[in-house]
Amino acid sequence: MNAIKRFGSAMIVPVLMFAFFGIVLGFATLFKNPAIMGSIAEDGTTWFRIWSVVESGGWVIFDHMEIVFAVGLPLSLAKKAPGHAALAALMGYLMFNTFINAILTQWPHTFGANLEKGVENVTGLKAIAGIETLDTNILGGIIISSIVTWIHNRFYSKKLPEMLGVFQGLTFVVTISFFVMLPIALITCIVWPTIQGGISSLQGFIIGSGYIGVWLYHFLERVLIPTGLHHFIYAPIEVGPVVVNHGLKAEWFAHVNEFATSTKPLKEQFPYGFMLQGNGKVFGSIGIALAMYSTTPKENKKKIAALLIPATLTAVVVGITEPLEFTFLFIAPYLFVLHALLAATMDTLMYGFGLVGNFGGGLLDFFATNWIPLAQNHWLTYVIQIIIGLVFTAIYYFLFRFLILKFNIPLPGRKKDEEDVKLYSKNDYKSKKGSDDKANTTSTGNEFEDKANYYLEGLGGKENIKDVTNCTTRLRLTVNDIDKVEDSGYFTHNQMAHGLVKSGKNVQVVVGMSVPQVREAFENIVNEEEQD
Repeated sequence: MNAIKRFGSAMIVPVLMFAFFGIVLGFATLFKNPAIMGSIAEDGTTWFRIWSVVESGGWVIFDHMEIVFAVGLPLSLAKKAPGHAALAALMGYLMFNTFINAILTQWPHTFGANLEKGVENVTGLKAIAGIETLDTNILGGIIISSIVTWIHNRFYSKKLPEMLGVFQGLTFVVTISFFVMLPIALITCIVWPTIQGGISSLQGFIIGSGYIGVWLYHFLERVLIPTGLHHFIYAPIEVGPVVVNHGLKAEWFAHVNEFATSTKPLKEQFPYGFMLQGNGKVFGSIGIALAMYSTTPKENKKKIAALLIPATLTAVVVGITEPLEFTFLFIAPYLFVLHALLAATMDTLMYGFGLVGNFGGGLLDFFATNWIPLAQNHWLTYVIQIIIGLVFTAIYYFLFRFLILKFNIPLPGRKKDEEDVKLYSKNDYKSKKGSDDKANTTSTGNEFEDKANYYLEGLGGKENIKDVTNCTTRLRLTVNDIDKVEDSGYFTHNQMAHGLVKSGKNVQVVVGMSVPQVREAFENIVNEEEQD
């Protein structure tokens, strides 16, 4: 299970980049639309050509998703030298596809894929990095990257005899990968047509699941967030082949110009309701925050407002909800389940009223890739979306407020005499011997290094760290001895972190949006101490 969680966390590395490129495509679509921009955006004008160039840059990540995942995963999965692991994964993936190309070239009829016809004319083929090969989608990139990363973790530090010293490290990993990729390429040529058939059947099943499928998808995507397994829910659908071969995001942006100019209902043009989870992040977060604020004693309202406002804005604007959700997740988990139920129901209801599109993030996604480009012909759908969203904001507010008061849930700031209000419960705070001394460690002048040093001490030192990775807002670790890890109060002291989660030997430090920088500093400190 730990390996699965670690892999799920690694998926976020390439996925996070899709948001920016999606916004680029959204604005390019907007500025190339003559119906919105007028004659300046007509085909052939300088304005049109400029934005066509910008749009081409926005397609980079969608056109090369396989390579992005192949290179991106080792940055989190590699236990040492992640940069070298990423390069080895790239080399392994290129060798894999080159071997497939050679096999199909030498035995075209055996495997039923004749490259001479051109990949654009044969279903199931694709040019990747200029190599004509089988279209294994991101699954191929993920599998090959995982295999090479395993080889890297196992053999990167292998000491070779002096006469073979030149082959140590990265070269040794690539050498082993060379001989591993050849049989894997051959096996792929044999079994991939069958796998493609299975994927096609799965696509039909998912698409045909209707409202039940839409509701279940959004419920699981939300309720699995604490485990990190939600990456396995949305990634195969949004950027993988589960619904359409190249992922729903690419499918949406490939046709968004057509959708914008057509008066047909969006649901008829794009009949997929699987990227609507952003509605729960926008409308649900507002209702939750208002409920928390209204149930806070008057003495602490200013303190809790100072914490809720930035956390809520982060959720609403960019769709990062963890800082807010973790506030109540581990104090009253049933509130989080209720959140998942309400969000899934809201998304399904919106889908029933014709809402589809790229609504996976926050308002940035809403405006840039949906509302602004498509509002001219589809404004009524978006008005209905907002009305339903505001109704659910009210439902969120009253239900959460009722439950908080009914069960006297000890959310931050609800104690009148509470001096230190945090976005994570202080009820589990236990003063440990020496914790105050640890909190006063000398500053390095670098916020990320200071946090990394502080966390490392609270986690029991470098000898207690087995591995480390991260997701969007959390530092995820596996420790050797959970008893050496300090309690939540240590980590939330002076707002060094938003909270701590323990599950067996798995630890999550809720850092916030700076977690990639903190992780890098953390790993540097651990590696330096190991070398010493």
